[in-house]
Amino acid sequence: MKTIDEVKDILKKYDVCVCDTTLRDGEQAAEIVFSNVEKYRIAQLLDEAGVQQIEAGIPAMGADEKKAVKHIAHMKLNASVLGWNRANIDDINTSIDCDVDSVAISLSSSDIHIEHKLKKSREWVLEQIDKCVSHAKAHGLYVSCNGEDASRADMDFLIEFVKTAKAAGADRFRYCDTIGREDPFTCAERIGRIRKETGMEVEMHTHDDFGMATANCIAGVKAGARFLSTTVLGIGERAGNTPLEEAVMTCQHLFGKNTGIDPLKLKPLAEFVSIASRRPIPLSKSILGANCFAHEAGIHADGIIKDAKNYEPYDPHEVGLERKIVIGKHSGRNTIVTDLSHRGIKLSDQEAVDLLERVRKIAVKLHRSISSDELLVMYNDMIAGEDPFDDEK
Repeated sequence: MKTIDEVKDILKKYDVCVCDTTLRDGEQAAEIVFSNVEKYRIAQLLDEAGVQQIEAGIPAMGADEKKAVKHIAHMKLNASVLGWNRANIDDINTSIDCDVDSVAISLSSSDIHIEHKLKKSREWVLEQIDKCVSHAKAHGLYVSCNGEDASRADMDFLIEFVKTAKAAGADRFRYCDTIGREDPFTCAERIGRIRKETGMEVEMHTHDDFGMATANCIAGVKAGARFLSTTVLGIGERAGNTPLEEAVMTCQHLFGKNTGIDPLKLKPLAEFVSIASRRPIPLSKSILGANCFAHEAGIHADGIIKDAKNYEPYDPHEVGLERKIVIGKHSGRNTIVTDLSHRGIKLSDQEAVDLLERVRKIAVKLHRSISSDELLVMYNDMIAGEDPFDDEK
């Protein structure tokens, strides 16, 4: 177990810090269950990637969950290990029993939740936050105080919520867009106000119900938030959470912020989580999908052949992927000329035109792209005056 000073040292090293919740919110996705052994490996891979804080689970669930959290806390990881809790003294004590160095204390902050879920008052919420944060701090823990449904909370009350947590000793406030209904413009305005009026460190925890989890997370960073709550591949409740790989690469490439995350470690991490969660990585998945650097359209492929910077935002090798020039219906002449030149074949202008026509026709008939070896066969057939795909003869 790390001391609170050691945790703070870990979390202040970089411009932006990641608290990954794959093992907690990620596993809360419908039909995802990690074995404890899988959890240990995921924690290890997150640590190797450079993630600064790992939300290891919910100790109050007991049984295997508590066992897994305690095991991770004793794995001697570089990362801080955090247990998630309701704003409940018994929950927090269960986290303490697991030897974590940090806790998240979560309580509803919107009137919708306070009135219809908790059936309590705003005053009760503030009292509970003060009591629970104070209890955790008395046990030497780093505390993230979570405002559940913060995106629907009254801003004046949310400011009071954050100030109460801060006065009780909380180290940061987690802004939870619990039902994914936030938009980047409102989000930036609200996070900016929280930072300005409370001076509290803010963590972005955003869901993807409207497809804006990453956008809202990044809007928060632009407004002064320094912590990212992510999951690998964005797995999580309903439509999921902010994907670790998207948030990290956006911060590093578009904002020039150092996250301390090694991009080369993202692919093996995602592949393991994909297998463990039984959620395949889509071909077009941003950052890690196999087709992220696949080019077929003639104009794009021609631009890539001339200089990859024309149509790629960063080098694919940065994340362990490979560039692919695909031969198919939308290809241009330069694609097939370049491909065959690698075999020592130089096409005349007319041969390139004729072969491209065959490529496009066959790609339509096969409903797929053409491999380099198939292109060579097609070239040889053309030179021999044959066309096995001509069904009109």
